[in-house]
Amino acid sequence: MTTEVKCPACGRPVPWTEASRWRPFCSERCKKLDLGAWASDRYVIPGAPLDDTSSPGEKGGD
Repeated sequence: MTTEVKCPACGRPVPWTEASRWRPFCSERCKKLDLGAWASDRYVIPGAPLDDTSSPGEKGGD
């Protein structure tokens, strides 16, 4: 028996096999739509905001 999951973007059933190239998505389109949603801040992970005062690679503290 093959496990099926729902595509996170559109809800279509996706068989969880190596033949399902875009799993857990049903297609490249759904995968890109989901990535775009993350990039445009439509999805967020709850939590306290990060301190964004230092530049990348800069060590804080002293």
